[in-house]
Amino acid sequence: MAPVRRHERAWIRGAQSGSVADLEQLFRAHWPRAHRAAYLIVHDAAAAEDIAQEAFIAALRALDRFDRRRPFAPWLHRIVANRAIDWARARAARAEVALPDVAGAHSAERPSGDPEALAAGLVELTPEHRAVIVLRYLLDYTPGEIADLLDLPRGTVNSRLRRALDRLGERLA
Repeated sequence: MAPVRRHERAWIRGAQSGSVADLEQLFRAHWPRAHRAAYLIVHDAAAAEDIAQEAFIAALRALDRFDRRRPFAPWLHRIVANRAIDWARARAARAEVALPDVAGAHSAERPSGDPEALAAGLVELTPEHRAVIVLRYLLDYTPGEIADLLDLPRGTVNSRLRRALDRLGERLA
């Protein structure tokens, strides 16, 4: 068991009992990836910060119902991804047009290639396609895990991944 995972159970148990120190440790361990996932889905730095914070607050409010035998990260990432998708859909419905801030996406590890081109390609994807790319290639979830996280059929996840990768490939070619 990884060191964070081993400590995570104790942090969750402590947080469930009201320990602020354990809440802080849980936050420190999971904030960077939660924030990065939100950012790569919505491409708006301020919104990503809000989304990740709101997701953490929602997770903490529901912590008493959390099964400590399960890992915390997938549960949190599901909340983050769903909130980010909702935010992106609402923004599209309001027909807001904003220039994306691609600076935060420079550290995207996979798919490989020019980080700026990758960030620009992600912006052109739908929120649903960005979400599966972020969950698969940034957070390293399997398609089956993504299906569980987003409550989608596995075939839908595979289809979204294929379409998103095809569009990214066209953009990066």
